[in-house]
Amino acid sequence: MKQSTYLFLGQDVVVPKKSVVGVFDLDNASTSRITREFLAGAEKAGQVADVSGELPKSFVLTESGGKRTLWLSQLNSSTLLKRWETGIINS
Repeated sequence: MKQSTYLFLGQDVVVPKKSVVGVFDLDNASTSRITREFLAGAEKAGQVADVSGELPKSFVLTESGGKRTLWLSQLNSSTLLKRWETGIINS
């Protein structure tokens, strides 16, 4: 077995782990005015990708090649962290 180099966000979407800047709980993070402004700015800039398919519970910020993407996911941030830590794939 080997460690996966990708993080599964849900809805058949994976991102390279090396591009992940952070994983955030949407309810907790959005209580801050600064975070709400950041989320609104990312949406205005067309940097938001909603892969939740339903009510999002977390967001993952990635950056690759100078391009930032904010991924909205239906998965809890704790679930994403667990997948990050135990991301085992069959070899």
